[in-house]
Amino acid sequence: MSNVKPDRHVEDDWWSHPIPGNIEFGEGFYCESAQVFRKLRSRKPRAVIMGKHVSCYAGCSFSIGEHGQCIIGDFTLLNGALIMAEEIEIGSHCLISWNVGIADSDFHPLDPAQRLVDAQALAPYFKDRPPRPKLRTAPVKIADNVWIGMNAVILKGVTIGENCVVAAGSVVTKSVQPNTVVAGNPAVVVKQFQARSLDVGP
Repeated sequence: MSNVKPDRHVEDDWWSHPIPGNIEFGEGFYCESAQVFRKLRSRKPRAVIMGKHVSCYAGCSFSIGEHGQCIIGDFTLLNGALIMAEEIEIGSHCLISWNVGIADSDFHPLDPAQRLVDAQALAPYFKDRPPRPKLRTAPVKIADNVWIGMNAVILKGVTIGENCVVAAGSVVTKSVQPNTVVAGNPAVVVKQFQARSLDVGP
């Protein structure tokens, strides 16, 4: 069962376009509006791969680059995530709240001279528009059963271990070990859980 019709339009959607053909989703997929994929630029045949019973609400946006891919596990809830990706993987049973940013790039150069070039490259009507400087990307991986609170930001190269909690408003610049709560800007460890086996059934 899903609210996506056979023609890939979402039931009762105000957005007139269907879900793109290179979005793969499992049974029980819920999508509040196909407009969450309006920024998708990936040419990969499987640009976004979602498992079973994934929920994507209208506040989400998949800004996936031309060669990018995003993989999402079973039973993950995306309430309002902005996913900016060349390579991002989100595990199963994750809860991702409103206005969460997950990015595998800085999107602009750190070097001041290169930023000047980048600003010109992004001006659509500049007659001498240069090519954009090459930007470095680093994959982001979010393991199973991670809860990311409202307005948190996950930056490039970060791995978040299983069972972690990222507090609201945190900026995660470094990888987080499993069973850990982090908070702040930059995010630091504020609590650790005792590791134990979790049985979530079939």
